[in-house]
Amino acid sequence: MNSKPLAIACLMLFSFLLVPNLMAADKTCPANGKLKIFIVSGQSNMVGFGQVQGETGTMESYVKSNPKAYGHLVDQKGQPTVRDDVWVVNLSYQDKEKMDWLTTGFGASEEHIGPEYGFGMVLGDYYEDPVLIIKSAWGGRSLVHNFLPPSSADYPTPQKDGDRGFQYAEVVRHVQEITGNLKKYDPHYSGKGYEIVGFGWHQGWNDRISQPAVDVYEENMVNFVNDMRKDLKIEKLPFVIANTGMGGWNNPPRYKAKVEKLMEAQLALSDADKYPQFKGNVAGVETRDFQRTTEESPSKQEYHWNRNWETYYLIGKSMGEAMIELVEPHSN
Repeated sequence: MNSKPLAIACLMLFSFLLVPNLMAADKTCPANGKLKIFIVSGQSNMVGFGQVQGETGTMESYVKSNPKAYGHLVDQKGQPTVRDDVWVVNLSYQDKEKMDWLTTGFGASEEHIGPEYGFGMVLGDYYEDPVLIIKSAWGGRSLVHNFLPPSSADYPTPQKDGDRGFQYAEVVRHVQEITGNLKKYDPHYSGKGYEIVGFGWHQGWNDRISQPAVDVYEENMVNFVNDMRKDLKIEKLPFVIANTGMGGWNNPPRYKAKVEKLMEAQLALSDADKYPQFKGNVAGVETRDFQRTTEESPSKQEYHWNRNWETYYLIGKSMGEAMIELVEPHSN
């Protein structure tokens, strides 16, 4: 998809406005009539376990304790707001397929959010055109096997879940299926065309527990970006990669080196000196700052970010803000 018309439209808007700090504006990219499509993918932390209800570390508790930051996410009755400009389609599991306006409940269950929540909120505010988020995420999958891109290894065409590269192929299939049948998957689609604008990635647990997987992660991630762009036929499709920051900045010494190597590998693609071909079209999001303690979270399980709602919200929000930085005119 050619992003130049969108960039020109945004540039015209910016040139006529004299108000500083335009990123604070509610809507900053004018409509060109086309549906804006984003893909979010990864494993269980993209599936999402940010807990909505409860007394500690949930959306309910954060709205009460910090209404200035989160009060806008609920209505006057205290119920999560529903956006009518951001549509979400999740075909990851056949028995749990879901399509609806963006709100809570697109995580692991109706009681959870994943990064798609904050991501969609930010992009919905940015675009005057409606937004469609295609979510393809599965728990317990790795980049070294399930999401393995075709150029990383010569393997047979995957046929079923568990086959090498199956999840990679499923992401491509989901995008092709949905964009080829937009009226079916997005009943509100205007028929005026669409643009696949960007791809968000949050994954890593099943790779970070394996040293061989860690050692090849960066190479596989480079191939994933390149192959996905090739298969979706978008030469410089913007990618935002959020690293697997669970444990924060103080991971236990017994696996600290392995985990930190993977986190740095995930952020490496946004290093313009190392990968000049990704300059301005790949961004990294550091998530270690979003770690919350077990005492301030719904769960003490350590993985799944302790099910802390704020953590998942901030990951998605930061991914959305990073995506805007890539698609804004100044970065093209």
